[in-house]
Amino acid sequence: MTSEGPTPPEMNTEPARPVTVGSVARQAIERSGGVSGIVVTAAPIVAFVAVNALSGPGWAAAAVGVTAVVVLGLRLARRKSLRGPLGGLGVAVVCALVAVATGEARAFFLLPSLLPAVLLVLFVGSVIVGRPATGILLNRLAGGPTDWRTRPRLMRVYVLTTLAGIGIHITNLTVRIVLYLADQPAWLAVVQIAVGPVVATLVVTTLIAARRVMRRGAPPVPDKDTLQLT
Repeated sequence: MTSEGPTPPEMNTEPARPVTVGSVARQAIERSGGVSGIVVTAAPIVAFVAVNALSGPGWAAAAVGVTAVVVLGLRLARRKSLRGPLGGLGVAVVCALVAVATGEARAFFLLPSLLPAVLLVLFVGSVIVGRPATGILLNRLAGGPTDWRTRPRLMRVYVLTTLAGIGIHITNLTVRIVLYLADQPAWLAVVQIAVGPVVATLVVTTLIAARRVMRRGAPPVPDKDTLQLT
């Protein structure tokens, strides 16, 4: 006589999809808020640089304000969330006011240029104390265990991606300093817009690598026939 015990929930045993440059790029764009999110981020920056080239920082700041209102109005009309755009547009307005106060267009990028310096210090410090920043920030999102620091392979992923983040922040900060000193607001705008997708790519790469390591370390899924007790 055969008695059947409770059947555990089925686990996903489908093979992982191959990771390609295209798939990482698509996920990075999604992490950046999609194409619309990138446009929302870029719109006030482009408006400031374009109007500044024609009329100076004062009118450029006004253009940022108008752009913010238009962007928010369009998102309201399309019934999309305002949480993300409000933060980015608010920062853009503050940056525009700083440019007006100093009378220099490049000052629009002064506050955003401080961010990579802060992140660089935090990332370097996290490696020194043995708590890599990508692990602290992304382990939960990756579905990792709470004791991830005791898992050598998972820890290696987070250390390597944190080191990659350090490289990104050094490059970002160095390029911004060079362009700021050279008074190149247009190129500063390019860097400001490009940095989001670059950081998103690091996030996606970290998540993919961490999940692969955890998948390899997971115990084998028992065959359905072994779940029956005779």
